[in-house]
Parts: sequence; structure tokens; C-alpha cells
Amino acid sequence: MQLDFHYYGTYCAAILAGWSHENSLNICYSAQFVDCCSKALLAKIRGPVSAATTQLQVELMDQHTDLPGMQDMTRIWVSFHFLPYDLYAEVRKWAPAPYRNKYRLICGPNGQLVKDTVELAKGESLQAAGVAMHVLADTWAHRYFAGTPSLVINNTNYHFYELVGDHGNGTWRQVRFRHGPSSSDDLEQGIYVATVFRGRENSIMNLGHGRAGHLPDYSFMRYKYLPAWGNYAEVLKDNPSDYYNAFCQMIFALKYLRGVQKEFVTDCYDKEAAAPFEKRIMEILTVRRPDACEDWKAFAESLSGHTVEDFDETRYEQEYMAAEGTAKEETFLGNFIRAAAAQKAMVTAAIARSGNRLAGVPAIRKERQAG
Repeated sequence: MQLDFHYYGTYCAAILAGWSHENSLNICYSAQFVDCCSKALLAKIRGPVSAATTQLQVELMDQHTDLPGMQDMTRIWVSFHFLPYDLYAEVRKWAPAPYRNKYRLICGPNGQLVKDTVELAKGESLQAAGVAMHVLADTWAHRYFAGTPSLVINNTNYHFYELVGDHGNGTWRQVRFRHGPSSSDDLEQGIYVATVFRGRENSIMNLGHGRAGHLPDYSFMRYKYLPAWGNYAEVLKDNPSDYYNAFCQMIFALKYLRGVQKEFVTDCYDKEAAAPFEKRIMEILTVRRPDACEDWKAFAESLSGHTVEDFDETRYEQEYMAAEGTAKEETFLGNFIRAAAAQKAMVTAAIARSGNRLAGVPAIRKERQAG
């Protein structure tokens, strides 16, 4: 998913869940900041780099793919962007352990770790709620991909089609991928930027949905392809439907975090709260454009009656850097860092308990923040 959904969409879900304008802004800012909090950013503000929630392209270029490097990368991408659906999923008996471990990291919604993620944020900061909403939402967008490099799990081939036109009357068009970091997607011609093919299983190019480009992150996209992990059976991905489910599940989760719902239950969606706005939401989700921020923002402001400020990655940096000693922990970014560290530790521990060593051992939950 992109800024349009993680920031403005999360704000809308928070408002519909009953949070105030100010609290909704803090939640949605934190949800989007998950896509910004790299080691480079943390080093700049003198924060603990172990709390990184994403990696920049330049960082990935220098990423080692030996065991420690793979574990470091996997901890980040699995914990925040490709939450595994089932760490104990059945795999063919003949499958070797390396394949089995990667197969069990395939992302999907409504797994046990989604429940654990939302419950982890209960009673914690607004930043923790935002982190949980990012993770929850990405389980829908990134379904069928894994947050660890894998040619077998994440590769695509020539059989990749998108549905162009109305859902009932559209036509399937073969997608053409090209590699060009400075290029942009051509939605009209169906030409999309993706990572270059590398036949090595652990190549960085085979991380997450890189081989499928931005298609999983476009809310309007409906596509089908033949994943190797599924024995080349065709998989259909309907993003508008999935994104709407993600939105309604966020409302349910945010009501739980606000104390309205006594329990967070997977596969539950507050479609009643979204129902008066379903037509408008689906219009936003299905418009064929690379960025729906303008529409989401207009919808957000119509819901709350307040101006929703544009996202500014640097907004809280000075507050954090100016704070001294333990006061750093009570700043906006201090609370975010604590929530990120807790999420990473929880997911890493769960993967380790399953006998899977791809994410290494749990990260230290609380690292001394530089003064």
C-alpha cells in the first residue's frame, strides 16, 4: 500500500472508529511513518537503528545476503510489511527445510500474527496503534508474497495479467514488466517497473513483491499470475475488494483499541460503520491512477470537518533530537520507536518458536536511545 491508504485511509478508519481528529492524525502519521523509518533516518536523528521498520533502496543495494544479513532484512520486512499468515503451514513432506521456512513466511490476512499485532498495541501509545494498522493493512495488499528474498516464493513470469475496465465487463491484458529505477509505470499501456530477474534464490531482487512491481500497492488493480509456490495454479488478486476489507477491518481493530470492542477477532469487519460511505470509498479505490491522495484527503476532511495536514516525514525529528536522556522516550518518535521495537520482537520471537531461523532471534525490545 501507499501513502494514500496508509495515511489518509487510516485517518478515515480512525474517525469512523470514534477517535478524535488529533488522535486520528497521530495514528495515521504513525501508520505511514512505518514506510519511512529506515536505519539511515534513525542514524540521522541518533536513534536506535535496531528499530528500523523499512529499508531504503540504497540500503538494500549494500545489504549482505549471508545468514546475518538475511535475518536482519527478514526481521524488518516480515514484521511490518509481509506478516506471515501461518508459521506452521503444511508443506509437502519432500520439501527441504529452506523452502519450508520461506513458504511459512508467505503473507496473508487474518492469521494469528494479525491478532497478536493488534493485541500488542492494546493499552499502548497512539503510535503503537498506527504501527498495527500499517501491518494489518499490508497483509491484504501483500498477500501471496513473503518478506524475505526468495525466487521460488516471490518470482513472477510471463503469465501475469491485469483486468482493464469494469469488473464485470473488463478485459484481461498481459502485463509487461521492465527494469528501470528512474522510470515510472505506464498505466495506459500496461507497462510496469519491477526488479530485474535474478536466478539466484536469495537475490535482493527477489524480496517481497519487487518482481511484481507496484501492482500489489495499487488499490484499483485486479491481476492474476502463476506463483511457483502454488504449483503454478493461477491466483487472482482483487485489490479493490481486499482494500475495502482492510479498511473495514481497521475500523473494527481501532474500535477494539479504543475500548469499544472487548475483543479483537480475525475475519471481522465493521462494514456497518463504513456502509454510508461504501460507494465513495469504492470509487476512490477503483479509480485508475497511481496516487489517490487527493480523493482520500477530501473524503477524510468531509468525515471530520477538520483540515488533514499533508504528511511530513521530518515533522517530529527536532523534538526527538532536542530531548535529552529518558525524555526522548516520551516524544512522538520515542513512542514510535518503542512500538516498532515491540512489534519486531514479537514477530521475531513467534517465528523462532516455530523452529524457523530466517528471522534470527528476537531483537532487544528496548535499546538505550542516544542522548
